[in-house]
Amino acid sequence: MVPKSGPSESTGGTVPSGARLEGGRYVGSDLQVGVTCACQVGLGEVFCARFDRDPYIVSAMSEPRNKKSSTPESDAAQPQLHRKLGILNATSINMSNMIGIGPFITVPPILATLGGPQALLAWFAGAIIAIADGLVVSELGASLPSSGGAYVFLRDSYGRERWGKLMAWMFIWQFLFSGTLEIASGSIGMVQYLSYIWKDLGQHPWGIKFMAAAISGLVMFSLYRKIQDIARLMLILWVTTLVTTGWVIITGLVKMNTQLAFDFPAGAFDLNWAFLIGLGNGTILVIYNYLGYNQVCYLGGEVKRPERTIPYAVILSILGVTVIDFLLSFSFVCVVPWREMVKEGSVAYNAVASVFMGRIYGEWAAIAISILILFTSFASVFALMLGYSRVPYAAALDGAFFRWFGVLHPKGEFPHRSLVLVGVLCIIASFFGLVQIITGLILARILVVFCGQIVGLFILRKYRPEVPRPFKMWLYPIPGVLALVGWLYSFASPAFRPEGWKFMLYAFGTIAAGLVAYFILAQKKREWPFVPRDVIPRS
Repeated sequence: MVPKSGPSESTGGTVPSGARLEGGRYVGSDLQVGVTCACQVGLGEVFCARFDRDPYIVSAMSEPRNKKSSTPESDAAQPQLHRKLGILNATSINMSNMIGIGPFITVPPILATLGGPQALLAWFAGAIIAIADGLVVSELGASLPSSGGAYVFLRDSYGRERWGKLMAWMFIWQFLFSGTLEIASGSIGMVQYLSYIWKDLGQHPWGIKFMAAAISGLVMFSLYRKIQDIARLMLILWVTTLVTTGWVIITGLVKMNTQLAFDFPAGAFDLNWAFLIGLGNGTILVIYNYLGYNQVCYLGGEVKRPERTIPYAVILSILGVTVIDFLLSFSFVCVVPWREMVKEGSVAYNAVASVFMGRIYGEWAAIAISILILFTSFASVFALMLGYSRVPYAAALDGAFFRWFGVLHPKGEFPHRSLVLVGVLCIIASFFGLVQIITGLILARILVVFCGQIVGLFILRKYRPEVPRPFKMWLYPIPGVLALVGWLYSFASPAFRPEGWKFMLYAFGTIAAGLVAYFILAQKKREWPFVPRDVIPRS
């Protein structure tokens, strides 16, 4: 039941500051802003899922906590999410979350993985994995069509009262070690392009690290207050990114130098162990640019005909972004020699778009595109930290994280403890290299989220045949197996790089720490698996 007035059990008994009642829900508060942003920026699964239960921000995923007080009349009066998103709307939402500054900072490292333009094949390898995985999340999104995405898929497919509790916890845990790295990658990318304008900064590697950390700290400080309007910022970010991307692609195609574009080194396509390892490492960097292809699944309760809309939106958005990012990458190698780009620490490595524009139009264009990318980077970091800082808070309210983080600032009514946690982790991550951060964040997600969802789908198919399946994976189980093999291949590839053991230690170390933390907390709270089996309901 949604009260029109009175205290809320889930928000501590206070109406959010600045909230007003419109159409049966309170709007205009910092909490609603957090929901909007968290669902937009790409990892708001738990936040959306948590506030599906919140009396102030209504959706239709879960039953109210107090089932005994619910009546047919009150249930009928409860506002519901309306299915209004078609294929075009859903595809545009996905693409708006996938297209960002990624190619502007990852093309040189991608080229370096195989030492030449042949590394651009990683765009297609990544697309194959993403499409196969997209069919997995499409079936899950159509079978469990509620706002919440991967958080809900993991919790419900494994059984929310048993293994699902552990998987929900592990989702939040890996978020702390992947979502914060994603934010830090934006700070580092911003500083790399800042170093093109501020030449002296590029001469001091530690200066770049401290500047990136300072940007993360500045954003955290800026968010330590009420935030009222994120939608306008997201629109400006999207338009700026499109202008920047379109400018580069059109320029590159017009000024194409095929000799540079097809300047392959000897043995470029020899299918050997080095090629496979290089392609796997390049694919990890490419997947970073594809993050967001499952965004429509977070809004599963709002799409029309989810059995049709979700799979088509996922696949079309992946194909569209593949074309755009490949053309962007190809434009760079048509103008800037790849041997110049792959030198780590060089101007072309750190700010390839600036060098690209400078070679064609002169310094004014290089400065102009640097400023555009700086703005896009800062807006992206701002939006990501705003949305991601709500995730530990919402998880704590949902019982899937430490309860200490489930409180709001007494005056500003924003999740200050959760914000500080995310901000501090971002500051720490800013002291690592860009490729290290991107590799780390993808590895942190592969086993728990990507592989976890695939196994969860297989479990759902075998043990819960009663679950409606309006969309069934095409050629089941081939896409699921292909995605699983692709993720494991990508996961293992960094192990064969110099000092690759550090990446494996990070991936397995964070998982082990998360498991230990869960079992300690579960024992303290007397939750699964520390309660008799007959006490836990089957789910």
